[in-house]
Amino acid sequence: MKATLLIELLTEELPPKALQKLAASFADTISSELKRMAFVDADAVATVFASPRRLAVSLPDVLNLQPEQTLVKKGPSLAAGMKDGQPSKALEGFARSCGVAVSELITLNDGKQDVYAYQSVKPGESLSAVLTAVVELAMKKLPAPKLMHWGDSDHMFVRPVHGLMMLWGETVVEGEVLGLKSRNATRGHRFMSEGEVLVESADSYARTLFDAGKVVASFVARRELIAKRLHDAAAVLGATIAADDALIDEVCALVEWPVVLEAGFEAEFLKVPQECLILTMQQNQKYFPLLDRAGKLMNRFLLVSNIEAADPSHVIQGNERVLRARLSDAKFFFEQDQKLPLASRLEKLSGVVYHNKIGSQLERVARLETLAGVFAAKLGADVDAARRAARLAKADLVTDMVGEFPELQGVMGMYYASHDGESAVVAQAIEGHYHPRFAGDTLPQSDVATAVALADKLESIVGIWGIGLIPTGDKDPFALRRAALGVLRMVLASPLDLKDIIAETAAVFPAGLLSDATADEVFAFSLERLKHFLAADYKGDEIDAVLSLTPSRLDEVRAVLAAVAEFKALPEAATLAAANKRVKNILKKAEGDIGAVNPALFAEDAERALFAAIEAIAPEVDAKFAAHDFAGALAQLSSLKTPVDAFFDGVMVMADDAAVRANRIALLSRLAELFNRVADISLLAD
Repeated sequence: MKATLLIELLTEELPPKALQKLAASFADTISSELKRMAFVDADAVATVFASPRRLAVSLPDVLNLQPEQTLVKKGPSLAAGMKDGQPSKALEGFARSCGVAVSELITLNDGKQDVYAYQSVKPGESLSAVLTAVVELAMKKLPAPKLMHWGDSDHMFVRPVHGLMMLWGETVVEGEVLGLKSRNATRGHRFMSEGEVLVESADSYARTLFDAGKVVASFVARRELIAKRLHDAAAVLGATIAADDALIDEVCALVEWPVVLEAGFEAEFLKVPQECLILTMQQNQKYFPLLDRAGKLMNRFLLVSNIEAADPSHVIQGNERVLRARLSDAKFFFEQDQKLPLASRLEKLSGVVYHNKIGSQLERVARLETLAGVFAAKLGADVDAARRAARLAKADLVTDMVGEFPELQGVMGMYYASHDGESAVVAQAIEGHYHPRFAGDTLPQSDVATAVALADKLESIVGIWGIGLIPTGDKDPFALRRAALGVLRMVLASPLDLKDIIAETAAVFPAGLLSDATADEVFAFSLERLKHFLAADYKGDEIDAVLSLTPSRLDEVRAVLAAVAEFKALPEAATLAAANKRVKNILKKAEGDIGAVNPALFAEDAERALFAAIEAIAPEVDAKFAAHDFAGALAQLSSLKTPVDAFFDGVMVMADDAAVRANRIALLSRLAELFNRVADISLLAD
């Protein structure tokens, strides 16, 4: 017989940021184990339930009795099993291990040979016999680094567990987990539900909790409900919500019966930068700030309550009172910080350790100031503005506001710099130098900001790498990979030479502080990160062909990749790629220096024709390469297919005559040089 299976753990409030992972893991283990044991079809889809006080999963069409299993144990081969018509000792030993006579064995082919085997049928186990162990396994495999004890028991779990429900259809599956026996009872909302909630069947679980328990058990359904109600409430006010999906997920993990309410705060707080107010509302209170059509913060906000009250005014007023205290703190910090100009705070940075081997933040600022000026000059930007922005970029680290909200570093520096009378380009560069902060984030919006951002990220990468703190595996405590990606995105959009700016960065550190190989290693590391970054848009062989030439001007990389992709589509591409691979292998084995081609040493018409073809198109290829017409350059090279084929068909490169052999190797070197102006075409070969 088949029926829906429902398993629920009733707990104290679970960690909100981990709730989805906990629920997914719990459901996945139970589903996988029951499928493995054939209690449920392999394509059965589990329904996951997760609320602050419960982890649950249901599976459709679960058997209450496991199907019989045919077990086959393989023994010796037929040749080894019989000796002179009598069972060998190996065969007799195998039969004894199976508990049967030799005559009861069967023969089968194991894919390689015929063997003796023992076949038996294992009766299926009941669901009740295995389910407790399955639930316990699911609990052990939860991604929860910290467990806790509760009461006088020795049991441990993420949070105290108060109930276990295992229902197969309308039947309670007997079992005990953490000292709790399975029942068909749970508890609903902590405040809005009265006593126990009896669940008549597994299929009625979600509906029963909703009607009698005032709990929306499905995380997905509850989240959709919250998102819709927030959207509808904001639309009434003509506003948009300043919050990301992560906040909705977190709030969804905090409530079981979501009720969206509108509240407000005094307009005087809007004098504080809206980033501060938004962060306070989101991070401390889990509120949803509202923006008007111009993107300005309104003094209204939305909150998601876990209680549906006949008169919600008390709930609203209580939340407003709590927020008022938070905003008062932010206002105080902002006003106090403005009493001292940013420049006056620089000396305090001498007491802020950046890294004990590299020095203080003040020492770091000196390096940033130098680098920002150098990079600004290369970008044709205002050098003085870049140096000034770099000098002030870290001063907000010692302000009260950033001390309370580290996420606002750079943002507060921008506001305080503007208040101090710094130019708009300097103020914006102070905020912009942290960009891009994450994948998909915006780039700095000016060349001055780009210069400071490159200085900041490269100084960090080169300095940390140079003292030996290199990322390994999934460990990257100083986020060098993320910083490198930020550098690459900026250099891809600028005319800077990556190798040069890395070397210039290494040069600003005290002599002997960094390892001698730092600049070269960071450059190689950056190209490896570039390979991963480009993989989203280009094919692996195309990326390898371009990056194998270790380009340091990255602003042309995308154009070269597009040209390589266009070349690959040509009918001549495969043959030329294979020929270049052959050339590359020959040149690897060449001994001594490769000299210039001497036409007087040509002995075959095919080598004369190839040399003539190379010399004929070389000026055109060089001209197109110089004009950054990479596709045109590669298209010109496609005309070499015929003479290249003829050369390899009719010419023995490794001739007995040493001079002829060296000349033919020189010819192939000239061919490879011409092809490799754009990319290593040999890497496109299958």
